[in-house]
This record gives sequence, C-alpha cells and structure tokens, in this order.
Amino acid sequence: MKTYSILLIIFYTLLSGCNNSPKPVSYGADSCHFCKMTIVDKQHAAQFMTKKGRSYAFDAAECMLNHLNEIDRNTVALFLINDYNSPGEFIDATTASYLISQNIPSPMGEYLTAFNDQGAAEKAQAANEGEVFSWEEIQNKFKK
Repeated sequence: MKTYSILLIIFYTLLSGCNNSPKPVSYGADSCHFCKMTIVDKQHAAQFMTKKGRSYAFDAAECMLNHLNEIDRNTVALFLINDYNSPGEFIDATTASYLISQNIPSPMGEYLTAFNDQGAAEKAQAANEGEVFSWEEIQNKFKK
C-alpha cells in the first residue's frame, strides 16, 4: 500500500508539472516555424499551441495563417497574436481585429497587423487607411 501511495504521489506531481500554456517567445533568438526568419518584431509576432501542448512561434501573423493551410486546424488549442498597441503582449487571435494597411509594414510584407479590439483597429485604419478584418475573415483571406 505504501508503494502504491508513493507512486500515486509521483504521478500527480509529474502531471501537475506539465505546462499547458504557450512558451514565451524569445525575440531576437527564436525562429519562425514557417519562414525560419528570426522573430524580432514585438508588434507582429504570433504563435499557437496544439491540443497536445506544443507551441509554434511565427515572426508575423501572415506566417501563422499560411502555416494553417498545411495543418489540421482542429489540432490547435490556442491562437495568439501580438497586439500592435502593446508590443510583446500576446492576445487571443480569435477575438482580435486585423488591419491590412500599406502604411503599417509587417515582417513578411503583407501589411497585416492585429489589434486587441475592433475599436483599436478602426482607429488605426482612420490614421493609416486599409481594411479591417475579423479572425474568420482574415483566415479566409489567407486560405489557399
């Protein structure tokens, strides 16, 4: 009985040690999973985590969206994107609003930028022109 209790404690300790949150991006060191460029831009990086707990980092939203064409999207548990107005801060990509504006360059040249909410995207649109998209709309735009 004592051995069983010890094994049970070890099992729960190992289980609780598993981290099901995305790993932080090391700007200037990590590489984009899609294009292999170094991730340096804290306003345009993205990442997702699979249901198995593996994180994939991208130097730009367009790289993440293009990579989604190569995988089963149902394997993804969490999509994250940098908020343009809060560099280095990740937000839920599925609730973010997106702006494509020739006046705001992004690392891969698609001029795609994410904002925490539609109001912030529309404010940036008023200052920079372009077109605002929801998560569903931007995914459709990048589908092959």
